[in-house]
Amino acid sequence: MTNQSKHIVITGASSGIGYFTAKELVSKGHTVFAIARREKKLNQLRNEVSQHKGTLIIIPFDLLTFDKSQLDSRFDSLNKVDVLINNAGLLLNKNFLEIEEEEIQQVLNVNYISVIKTIQYFHSLLIKSENPHIVNISSVGGVTGSVKFPGLSIYSSSKGALSILSECLAQDFKEDNIKVNCLALGSVDTEMLKQAFPDYKSDTSPKSMSSYIANFALEGMNVINGVTQTVSISNP
Repeated sequence: MTNQSKHIVITGASSGIGYFTAKELVSKGHTVFAIARREKKLNQLRNEVSQHKGTLIIIPFDLLTFDKSQLDSRFDSLNKVDVLINNAGLLLNKNFLEIEEEEIQQVLNVNYISVIKTIQYFHSLLIKSENPHIVNISSVGGVTGSVKFPGLSIYSSSKGALSILSECLAQDFKEDNIKVNCLALGSVDTEMLKQAFPDYKSDTSPKSMSSYIANFALEGMNVINGVTQTVSISNP
């Protein structure tokens, strides 16, 4: 593991995997910019890591509206971003024939379109890093050939789009030396899993998964690029 402190941006940092990944990275001494809508949860995160050796900077921000001026006030003076983790996600568990257009748009906006906007925004800071890495957090349900479950068609397909996006951007950003990879996660014991499978309890905790994601974000770009890697003990 590198000892050099890095600037790391992570979305969806107010709960679940994003919350614990931010904690893990701060504990390793890195500067983490935690982006999420829920300011109260972000403040809770900041209190929990106050004794860690790294630095946490919370940024209340709505990915759906994506007001760039709110980010400019935080990042205009920053000289670089080393790692971008696109972790934010929105679950929809509903019979396909009952899904309304507004629900489709909302899931696609959070799970896919906001990822594109976030990458576009931070590109100019990523290219200033010596070894930049973009990590897109997907789902095993978005991997071709994996087991699929009723009610998750829109969620799974929106996450599957991140795999192709990651492959494409690995080529688009070759000259910029930005590595882009995708992690397709299996079941993790989070609020989102309970929404999808109320009666199921995963053996994988958010803390253990966050440790894997943190290590991959810091080191994975040294060995792979443009890859979707499945990270799963069970699905669900």
